[in-house]
Amino acid sequence: MARRDARKWHDFTGMTRLLLLVSSVLLQRGALGQRVKVEPEVLSYPGQTVNLRCAFTDAVGIQLTMVTWIYEPKEGERINIAVYHPHFEANYPESPLKTRVSFTPSPPNLSSPSIQITDVRMSDEGKYICEYATYPSGNEQGITYLVMLAKPQNSALAVPVEAGTKRVVVARCQSTNGRPVAQINWVTTANGNATTKTEAGADNTKSIVSEYRLIPTAADNGKDISCVVTHRTQVKPESIPLKLAVQYAPQVTIVGYDNNWYVGRTNVVLTCMATGNPVPLSVAWKTMSGEMPDTVQIKENQLKVLKVDEAVNTTFVCEVKNRIGTGRDQVTALVRGTRLPEKGPTTGSIIGAIIGVIVLLAIIGTAIAMYRKHRNNKLNGDGPPKYKPPPPQKTNNSTARQQNAAPVPTVEATPLQNQHYSTQSGEPVTDLDAYQDDENGPQDREHYYAAAPTGWDDPGNEEVPPFYMRTDSSDHQGDHLSRGDSFVSPAMFV
Repeated sequence: MARRDARKWHDFTGMTRLLLLVSSVLLQRGALGQRVKVEPEVLSYPGQTVNLRCAFTDAVGIQLTMVTWIYEPKEGERINIAVYHPHFEANYPESPLKTRVSFTPSPPNLSSPSIQITDVRMSDEGKYICEYATYPSGNEQGITYLVMLAKPQNSALAVPVEAGTKRVVVARCQSTNGRPVAQINWVTTANGNATTKTEAGADNTKSIVSEYRLIPTAADNGKDISCVVTHRTQVKPESIPLKLAVQYAPQVTIVGYDNNWYVGRTNVVLTCMATGNPVPLSVAWKTMSGEMPDTVQIKENQLKVLKVDEAVNTTFVCEVKNRIGTGRDQVTALVRGTRLPEKGPTTGSIIGAIIGVIVLLAIIGTAIAMYRKHRNNKLNGDGPPKYKPPPPQKTNNSTARQQNAAPVPTVEATPLQNQHYSTQSGEPVTDLDAYQDDENGPQDREHYYAAAPTGWDDPGNEEVPPFYMRTDSSDHQGDHLSRGDSFVSPAMFV
């Protein structure tokens, strides 16, 4: 048991030492690699000039001996393209880039030996390594990827097809001579799918072709479909809109028959409606019996019956042709002896119309009544009074009556029939008695007469009051009798 535990412990310590060794190596390589600074990626188009920069950032305690630029294509072996030693001149070995590559500046600086490549070609794409020979660290390097770009030519077209039952290509889109290769997507409501293939293009470029396939039907004709091309050289995806072109035989429909052809009816018309791709070329009318009635006139896609009789009690057929095929439709006319009653509006529609008319009349009547009332009010001057009449005033039995009437003669004994008696048990007491206690006295008080018409106030000494206010008439002799502390207003004639 103890031997087995010891073996496990020995394996564990061995694994730990191996992990520590690998970690130290990786850290050392990482630290060393970071001292050679380069650009991770450089983009260029054919024919341009590119600069590949390189620098050794921390040379403390390290002796830089030599620098070498190495080109590694995607497919092929490494090639030295530029070498520099401080004690010798720059050297450019044989390579596909000779005469097009050079150190910059010239002569180069060992701490920053950048290079320049002129007239860049698509085949120059690949990995470029700046490698230092140092002491005592040995070789250290940095890697730059040169990516060559080529803007592709994009195009798309709809492929005319005939409606059928097999899946065929209905649209094609391609992006040629691009680098890197483009991506193609389709946007449409048609029920199909796409297939793509990539081909080699000129000067190390790539071309891609995408085909959209479906089982074409007449309903697919004219549907929108767009080819969308995405490429690194484009600011945004390019969309190329198309319309599907599906050819099909004419689809025919006859309209105009209302099932109410009765004997004696005139000028009924049948119309032959047809759609097709390509456009239909001819329209032909015929009957199942083979004979066209004499009362029938045909003009293009219309059949007109001048007068319905038993001869038109047949089946009319319309045939339409185009390059793809022939389409037809037929209508059987049933001639009736009497006319069918015409369909009127539904009960709900009638009720709704009646209610609408009633509401409209009510609104109009209300508006007219309000207008007339408003106009009458203006003409009659109706409205609240513009003045406030003063309250009636009680006059003194002795003094007031002496001012407004002649002295009352002494009452002598008269027959009972000429005397006036009040059937009331007593005179009403009012609060108007307070008016006689005013300090000014009744001689200074203005007199008011109840129910006096407009424009008639208390008459002056020289004015003649109206007949209903006069006090000298013998008919009103009873009005001057003393009634104590109360009074009765004079009678008013209306």
